[in-house]
Amino acid sequence: MAGKTDQVKGQVKEAVGTLTGDKDLESEGKADRRAGEAKEKLSDAKDKVEEVIDKAEEKVEEVVDKAREALHRK
Repeated sequence: MAGKTDQVKGQVKEAVGTLTGDKDLESEGKADRRAGEAKEKLSDAKDKVEEVIDKAEEKVEEVVDKAREALHRK
């Protein structure tokens, strides 16, 4: 969510800077927008990594359960 907020804030600063001819404000807006985009991508990557870890844990549990069943059958 913070990423989207930074992107919008950056877009507003960028637009105001462009309209007023304030190059510093425009540059600050671009930096804020890009930082927001980076935060959003990082958040998406974190979510994907957590998803992969969860799936791996489930698979490990399945393998352990099958191994236990096999040992109890003997």
